[in-house]
Amino acid sequence: MSHFDDEFSPFSEGFIEFDEIDGLPDDDLTPFAAPVIPLRDMVIFPHMITSLFIGRVRSLRAIEEAYEAGETIICVTQKDPDIERPVFEDLYPVGVEVSLGRTLRMPDGTTSALIQGRRRVRLIEMIKDDPYYRARVEPLAATVDNPSAVKAHMRTVLTRYKQCVELNRSLPEDAYVFAMNIEEPDWLADLILTTLDLTTEERQMMLEMHDPVERLKQVSILLSKELQVLEIEDDINMQIQEEVEKTQREMVLREQMRVIQSELGEMDIFQQEIAELHERLEAKEMPQAAKEKALKEISRLNSMPSMSPEVGIIRNYVDWLLDLPWVNGSQESLDILHVANILDEDHYGLTKAKDRVLEHIAVLKLAADKMKSPILCFVGPPGTGKTSLGRSIARALGREFARISLGGVRDEAEIRGHRRTYIGAMPGRIIQTMRRAGTINPVFMLDEIDKLGMDFRGDPSAALLEVLDPEQNNTFSDHFLEVDYDLSKVMFVTTANMVDPIPPALRDRLEIIEFPGYIEEEKIEIAQSFLIPRQFEAHGLTENGITFESSTLKTIIREYTYEAGVRNFEREIANICRKIARRLAEGKSIPKRITQKALVKYLGPPRIPGPILNEKDEIGIAQGIAWTEAGGDVLPVEVTIMPGKGTLTMTGQLGDVMQESAQAALSYTRSRAEDFDIDPDSFENIDVHIHLPEGAIPKDGPSAGVTLATALISAFTDQPIRNDIVMTGEITLRGRVLPVGGIREKVLAAHRVNIFNVIIPAENDKDLDEIPRRARKDLNIILVNRMDEVLDAALRNSKNEAEKEETGADEPI
Repeated sequence: MSHFDDEFSPFSEGFIEFDEIDGLPDDDLTPFAAPVIPLRDMVIFPHMITSLFIGRVRSLRAIEEAYEAGETIICVTQKDPDIERPVFEDLYPVGVEVSLGRTLRMPDGTTSALIQGRRRVRLIEMIKDDPYYRARVEPLAATVDNPSAVKAHMRTVLTRYKQCVELNRSLPEDAYVFAMNIEEPDWLADLILTTLDLTTEERQMMLEMHDPVERLKQVSILLSKELQVLEIEDDINMQIQEEVEKTQREMVLREQMRVIQSELGEMDIFQQEIAELHERLEAKEMPQAAKEKALKEISRLNSMPSMSPEVGIIRNYVDWLLDLPWVNGSQESLDILHVANILDEDHYGLTKAKDRVLEHIAVLKLAADKMKSPILCFVGPPGTGKTSLGRSIARALGREFARISLGGVRDEAEIRGHRRTYIGAMPGRIIQTMRRAGTINPVFMLDEIDKLGMDFRGDPSAALLEVLDPEQNNTFSDHFLEVDYDLSKVMFVTTANMVDPIPPALRDRLEIIEFPGYIEEEKIEIAQSFLIPRQFEAHGLTENGITFESSTLKTIIREYTYEAGVRNFEREIANICRKIARRLAEGKSIPKRITQKALVKYLGPPRIPGPILNEKDEIGIAQGIAWTEAGGDVLPVEVTIMPGKGTLTMTGQLGDVMQESAQAALSYTRSRAEDFDIDPDSFENIDVHIHLPEGAIPKDGPSAGVTLATALISAFTDQPIRNDIVMTGEITLRGRVLPVGGIREKVLAAHRVNIFNVIIPAENDKDLDEIPRRARKDLNIILVNRMDEVLDAALRNSKNEAEKEETGADEPI
């Protein structure tokens, strides 16, 4: 059985009457019984001729019985079209009596029956539902009480219907003529309803409204709504038609212009542009593959109408091919002394980075054909001169400088570009920057490479693997260009604050050069040689003979800035220069020397508190040294013991690794209890609290191991710890002291606060070469392999002091 039975076929709809209609006369209102056909998603109106596609067995039997008995059929709409076998309550109360015409068997097994609606009927009761539906119905009569009002409503409806027919292209023009010749109000209303786009519920509501006047009113309202929609559609169609006509008119005029220009021996603008592209292509030095691609696209452009939307896309692509530098490069300076002088003029220190650039120039001078451009990565805290050194390298080499920032880039297309199938497609930022540089061999800086992101659009760091690989970047593929581009002559310089976020595959392609933080003396030298002259020039104070005292600069570094670089340092110098410039502009006197006492007037009270240092030897307080993003810092460790149940409490925002170091230090202390004259049973009755001040700052890492162990042993043995010594190193459960990182920054942090005795692991001896000689002379570096050596150097007791006097320990190395 078909599931699409009782469907409405709009192609068979009409409004002609059958030649002969069987059944009771239309004016007979006597209730009668007749077969019933439930309808799905359609409503039949009186006088309406249409075809029904019958698939349900009961509906087919109803038609057969009606034919045999010469009866009419009642068509009633189901409330729910999904019900396969409806009962009386599932049918609407009002339906239509219809006459049967011809029936046809369809290829899909259904039967098509031609029917014509006769009159409205109301269902009284269902007589039977097997083998077909049969019900008793009551005809509904239409009465007209006020002929004048009906005539007025009919005129209103016809007027609006005429307007709808004129605007609705789907209605035939004679539909209005047919409606105009109908004299019965209910027939007119039903006719118009069959032509409107209404839902099944709306049609059923109009069918149940048997008062012709009320029905005409509703039809008038529906026609008004339809008319509003049709008027809007007509306005839209008019705008589209005007635009199409305008475009066609322009095309015709342009074609006429082209013919006229051809007769006069002239070229049109479009052909002139194509000729210019050919000239640029002939004059451009580029690889053969790129030239063939450009020629092919220009040929496509020439064969297209000038108004084609694809013309702009192709023209943009050809412009990119012709604007890119394919062969032309900057003439490099290979004078090593000249390059060294320029680098020293722009930056103080940074010996490793400068030496690497000079080595590259030396090799380039001796074996230019075999030399591959290095991929450098400057890693260091903010403000240490990474980006500015890249610009200085370009100036020293005589190359163009190009820079893009990768911070926050999450889309792979930012690197490789979009394919030309997308509207508004563009090359990636690599190709865009090469176009701006204008040469094949710029110094190309990829800033903040450690801050690349990744999301559903791809991984930009993976796209950079090809860019930053000297073995692959000679055939770099950009999705937009679709031809290989040579990046092998580019000197790539990347910058990062930290190495860890860089993916391992990308890190493997980079030559890491670390930019350590500056010590005080270096910052003062940088300020006097670079920062102060630059700010004097920027504020118009060069000719006024103003000087900064060294003590003033040192105070700014210690009390107004907290950084490894000099960015905030320069900002504070600029702040002072602005205030002096204001006094000068107001005609007031200005100081010739900026003293330490004047800083409060210019910069306000000190903003950076000094490190928490021990003023005297204390029990349970050891001073460690830690690496931070701003360089290094002195970090005290406090240990307090109290009666309790042997619990260990750690506060101060300690990370997991540092907490494990504290556990290891406590276990080491307990394992050596007898050696330290500590009662082993006392650990079960004593609570230990370890605290690192400045609790708002997170702290982590293994390098505080020896500091934690020293503070613990001091607390349990009541031996004070020297306040003129700091330490760093990882501790094992057996008391070995393992090497740690950041030695340069840590040692310089101790030097900055005038603590000159520093304990470090013996295996970090190699890292002492990085400490400036000026600071190294003042320091007493104590190299240790085991925890016993740390305790001998750090704890104050009579035995240790006597041994030191005999052996001469703590002598500077």
